[in-house]
Amino acid sequence: MFKKILIANRGEIALRVIRTCNEMGIKTVAVYSTADKDSLHVRFADEAVCIGGPQSKDSYLQIHSIMAAAEITNADAIHPGYGFLSENARFSAACRDHNIKFIGATPEQINAMGDKANAKATMIKAGVPTVPGSEGLLQSLDDARKTAKRIGYPVMLKATAGGGGKGMQIVWEEEKLEATLRKTMQEAQAAFGNDGMYMEKYIEEPRHIEIQVMGDQYGNVVHLSERDCSVQRRHQKLVEESPSPFMTPELREKMGEAAVKAAKAVNYEGAGTVEFLVDKNRDFYFMEMNTRIQVEHPVTEQVVNYDLIAEQIKVAAGVPISGKNYYPELHAIECRINAEDPEQGFRPSPGKITALHRPGGYGVRVDSHIYSGYTIPPYYDSMIAKLITTGRTREEAITRMHRALKEFFVQGIKTTIPFHLQLMQNEEFRKGNYTTKFMETFRMTTSEKEPVLTPETIA
Repeated sequence: MFKKILIANRGEIALRVIRTCNEMGIKTVAVYSTADKDSLHVRFADEAVCIGGPQSKDSYLQIHSIMAAAEITNADAIHPGYGFLSENARFSAACRDHNIKFIGATPEQINAMGDKANAKATMIKAGVPTVPGSEGLLQSLDDARKTAKRIGYPVMLKATAGGGGKGMQIVWEEEKLEATLRKTMQEAQAAFGNDGMYMEKYIEEPRHIEIQVMGDQYGNVVHLSERDCSVQRRHQKLVEESPSPFMTPELREKMGEAAVKAAKAVNYEGAGTVEFLVDKNRDFYFMEMNTRIQVEHPVTEQVVNYDLIAEQIKVAAGVPISGKNYYPELHAIECRINAEDPEQGFRPSPGKITALHRPGGYGVRVDSHIYSGYTIPPYYDSMIAKLITTGRTREEAITRMHRALKEFFVQGIKTTIPFHLQLMQNEEFRKGNYTTKFMETFRMTTSEKEPVLTPETIA
């Protein structure tokens, strides 16, 4: 087992990894930018090293700075968390070259699944259902026209190096194809340094359902059932739950088997997520594989009683997995609490937290790095907390979530708590009737005023 792990990340996920390491008796090293010097992950790690300025490109994306921090602190492993360098093959390779274990996928596995066109070809070969589309990257406008005619409009143009909802455009008719293709290629080149595009049939009103997988160094892969991530805004997830209200036992078995096939096709090691689109007929199609831990991993942990971070660390140290699949015994929902103003188009709201009260009670979990007096910097993702509630049924989890949200006070900034309060009372959501198009019609009807936090309100 590792003696010291450096966490190449920030915020709640860095704190999450530190907590598991503490329980496992493993020393930790935090890295931080100058903007994060007062963050809790810096305070709770055994050691901390500043790696650069506030911008991600000057700190959390600097491979050489992180490797130097690992070497001077004698860390024998690095946990990348999610985002930043977690799916960077060069970073994984640098760790291997310096004899430091990367707690995640190998460079080969990242490359195999990171390029969407290559990933799709790999899945077709492995027998995993995929969305009809181009055979590899589009070679020309003429190729795009022929492909669109073959699979039928509407079609989705996707940047092969894209992610987080970027580099994607829907084309509804042939007359718009040329202009949209040129525009999307330019955007992809600017964002990712790669204008490679491929095309898929656009699945209207789909569910976004993903399967959590875990693989070890000996070729064993298991799945831990599904998460429904269909409530999204601009392809960014807002709420996740497990199990999916759309799932059936038969579909769960089929999707779980397909996810295991996908992971085995690249000899996958560690925690990963195979993401699918599921249409109204419950036909499912491979979308992509994330070769890292997910933001929404707590909902899986809650329903199958499984510490995914601890298992990541064990697998990286050469411990074999159990070999059995896991199925949900409870129901869990996660709300992403962002420093955004939902009444102003979810406009970012960085700033100083002047008062804070976290919810608690049975079945309530809060993963967060914030505290009263903490200043949320404007340089990073706006998520400041994850609120997870667990119940014996979906209705119980939703009711508990609504109660917990009413207890969650964050003052000094705007948050998405008012949005989530209304969502938990939305009739269609409570019925489980939602797709990835849900947010296009959802409207906040009344202003949910966040209460002023005083000793009297707490009492």
